[in-house]
Amino acid sequence: MKNRQLLFLRDTLVYTFSTFGGPQAHVAILLRDFVEKRKYVTEAELMELSALSQILPGPSSTQTLVGVAWKVGGLRLALLTFLIWVLPSAAIMCLAAIGYKTFASTGKINDILHFIRPAAVGIVAYAAVTFAQKIVNSRVSAYLATGSLIATLILQNPYAFPLLILLGGIISSAFETQPVEDAIRVKLFSNVNPKKVGYFIGILLFFGALGALINRTSPFSLPVRLFENFYRNGILIFGGGQVLVPLMYTEFVELKHYLSNAEFLSGYALQQALPGPTFSFTSFVGAITLGNKGYGIAGEVIGSIVAVIGINLPGLILILFIVPFWEDLKKITRIKNSLSGINAVAVGFMATALILLVAPFGTDWMSYLIMICTFCLLYFTKIKTPVVILAGVVLGLLI
Repeated sequence: MKNRQLLFLRDTLVYTFSTFGGPQAHVAILLRDFVEKRKYVTEAELMELSALSQILPGPSSTQTLVGVAWKVGGLRLALLTFLIWVLPSAAIMCLAAIGYKTFASTGKINDILHFIRPAAVGIVAYAAVTFAQKIVNSRVSAYLATGSLIATLILQNPYAFPLLILLGGIISSAFETQPVEDAIRVKLFSNVNPKKVGYFIGILLFFGALGALINRTSPFSLPVRLFENFYRNGILIFGGGQVLVPLMYTEFVELKHYLSNAEFLSGYALQQALPGPTFSFTSFVGAITLGNKGYGIAGEVIGSIVAVIGINLPGLILILFIVPFWEDLKKITRIKNSLSGINAVAVGFMATALILLVAPFGTDWMSYLIMICTFCLLYFTKIKTPVVILAGVVLGLLI
């Protein structure tokens, strides 16, 4: 058993440094490497965890991976997996923020990103197609995927995500649950300690109010308020990275002016070229924010730590709290049947993200070509994602 857990940590490390394309691509890679290759969990278990992470606020890719780790080795393995998954990309983004002005002044970043951006979109397309092939297997799921695609394109509002997820679960549950099955009773929370529930709720609420209690003239004011900002976003964000970025842009750039438009977009573009979780982008935002406010390099490091912990903590608490009794929870037939609808809605989200990412290409035929080539390489060959990204970097430096 110990050897299996060590092997899991090794595979997690490989996964951390080889998973590109944002949250849309992560489930497809988990399915290939952790289910089909290693059989740490079954395909059904992975799909259930993915659906559960869609229900919960927070980083969906991180929650899914941590949930898999819990099933393999319990709480200790889950926490180690979280650190291995989050720390490398967060550290790189922190270093990028510290050296941002020097790096941006060289002009090379734009040359590199010219090839990386369409390649990343091709990775998203690959993830969307492979995920849809697994999930959209009935008329109801097809309607839900199409409906969520249309709704998100029309609304263009991050708060539509939790509503659509809820509706998808309700609709699939209503269509797929039989009256006889619905009569099944499950003793769900018989082993849950009420004190633990109170502790869990208290943690979620405590930091939400902490920022308001700190005197704004205190030198600790901005770091604490920054933590509250990220923690609050971690509670509110459903649907993963595609929701995180527009919310953060509105709050940190347009409303609070913590960083400029150019700084925000440069950091996000760099993150898209890195493996690991999309939420590591917060490391860059936190570091740049305190750097712009005159806190120096030490302040930038603190800002990075504050951001990463703040944005991930709510989702981490939630997934670790729920996964231990998920086996009982999913026995409730209506909840179990809702998962197919939730995953179908997620397919619509992925398609929406793909359309929005392609839109800026305009008439740039080269970007379309790179995107299509990337998709074909991943879908029809065994070429790994890092190879595609590295090729984009090399082309950007040479051409």
